[in-house]
Amino acid sequence: MFNERIIEEFRANEGKVGGPFEGASMLLLTTTGRRTGKPRTSPLVYTTTERGWVVAASNAGADEHPQWFLNLHADPHATIEVGTQTVPVEARFAEAEERDRLYAAHAERMPGFAEYELATQRTIPIVVLATG
Repeated sequence: MFNERIIEEFRANEGKVGGPFEGASMLLLTTTGRRTGKPRTSPLVYTTTERGWVVAASNAGADEHPQWFLNLHADPHATIEVGTQTVPVEARFAEAEERDRLYAAHAERMPGFAEYELATQRTIPIVVLATG
């Protein structure tokens, strides 16, 4: 599976991956499955703010939210791997002007996110992952 290969590469190379994500700021987000209770890990690109790591629930422009986002709604406690560090975080869902500002910054740094926004009718959520 595509994500499994990225996760393996990330962990084998101290948080760096190649291919289409070469040079991108990437983290691994581990949530608790809302139905299974099992850990679920997703590779995500991120930006930062003074309040934490910022990720977009774009699902590559699909009309439904990604599973990791739904898991965070059920339980906002998660862990992230950034480089070689594992950090416990709590998810906060950006609203209104903050969401728009953070999404614009995300898309400015990674233009594919502007395309994702055009591909779907839903408002793509922004999640801030912050330490305790």
